[in-house]
Amino acid sequence: MNNSLGEVEYFHSVRLIEDKCKGCVNCIKHCPTEAIRVRDGKARIQGIKCVDCGECIRNCPNKAKTAVADTLDRLNDFKYKIALPAPALYGQFRGGVKPERVLAALLNLGFDDVFEVAYAAEMVSGKIRRILSEPPRTRPLFSSSCPVIVRLIQVRFPELIDNIAPVNPPMDVAAKLARSGAAKRLGIPEEEIGLFFISPCPGKVSAITDPVAFDCSIDGAIPIAEIFPKLHSFVYSATDADVAQEIRKSSGIGVGWARCDGEIQSVGARKYISVDGIHHVIQILEEIERGKLLDMDYIEMLACVGGCVGGVMTVENPFITRRRIRELAAADETTICDSDIAKRQAELVADVPEEFLNFARPIEPRPNPRLDDDMGTAILKMEQLEVIAESLPGLDCGSCGAPNCRALAEDIVRGLAFETDCIFKLREKVSSVAQELRVLAEQMPPAMGTTKKEEGANHADVQSGQDSGSQATDAESPG
Repeated sequence: MNNSLGEVEYFHSVRLIEDKCKGCVNCIKHCPTEAIRVRDGKARIQGIKCVDCGECIRNCPNKAKTAVADTLDRLNDFKYKIALPAPALYGQFRGGVKPERVLAALLNLGFDDVFEVAYAAEMVSGKIRRILSEPPRTRPLFSSSCPVIVRLIQVRFPELIDNIAPVNPPMDVAAKLARSGAAKRLGIPEEEIGLFFISPCPGKVSAITDPVAFDCSIDGAIPIAEIFPKLHSFVYSATDADVAQEIRKSSGIGVGWARCDGEIQSVGARKYISVDGIHHVIQILEEIERGKLLDMDYIEMLACVGGCVGGVMTVENPFITRRRIRELAAADETTICDSDIAKRQAELVADVPEEFLNFARPIEPRPNPRLDDDMGTAILKMEQLEVIAESLPGLDCGSCGAPNCRALAEDIVRGLAFETDCIFKLREKVSSVAQELRVLAEQMPPAMGTTKKEEGANHADVQSGQDSGSQATDAESPG
């Protein structure tokens, strides 16, 4: 969608609560794409650069950032409701709660059916395993499962787009299978079926509303934090009779996708890297940009520390939930032998239509705003930008409201900021003006009827009186 200026607009689930914003610079210092500025005492998010990673939500001390998502009230809009729980949901419960209980709790909450995203993750794993077994193409391949990383590459590393594995993320594969299966089984129109992803992060909420390379079949996203309190009591109070064991279809391999290393374990890559935390991911992408790590087959990249268990829409500490997911996965015998894993995945993939697994369209770069539409003018502005950036102190303190000095220089060239927004430049300016005033005061002609010498003496007497008055006031002050 384009705005009135012809710029592309994107949906973002991450929003600013302006009343809570105090204009601190925590968010601008942590934003991985320099999408935030502080102007007039309030943070401002530049939509074209935002990738909905949630780092500003995580680091805002005033809780002035939030993520917009759906609530359970949306279920009333559909005749038949299906929950699509992210694997990270299983790790939120203490005491070794098995996935079957969590799935039963979703049914008890008002959903008519569940389709595990963990089950679809096994199918996606099988597809990726097949691609890795084919003659080498672009290497290394990147996981496409984290929408934040896909958007990050679009914004900051567009030349690496071809490295993204052309496989739909598990949540979309799950949605397509769930909708088509329910419509065929129940004989009802697909539009009467509501699919709701139980999400650990705002990035997936944005991917549902504004998908990049796939045609999303999901109707809404409900945060894990929103739904967890409503699931909690049933999970711990339900008897074994309340839980249908056959409700679960996923194995430990699919559940393992909730944590960093889980996807790598499932795809059978021999030369690989797993990296979590968006700033760590950026470091790896910069290495690849410089021509390093090209001997790797596959790189699993996740924006949140620990993987999806670290999303800002979860409840539990990510390090605790990561351990729980690992234990849940290890308790399943299918995770023991890679040949057994490969056999199960091949059988699952054989039953999935290729169009459910493959991208619907290529991933396109996200164009950053140009300095000017005219190439000649843009070049002149770039030269001006370099001169301004060189003149700034280079401390990247953020006091100006931009994340670093170069970002401020760009804002100045765009007409969005002033050089005196830099407190060091402002100090220089004030000092220069004060010096000019002193010089002018010394050069000021005498008043009528006095000489310069007399006026100077009068000025000295006035100044002495002011100083004496100040000292007297200080002496009388009880402090």
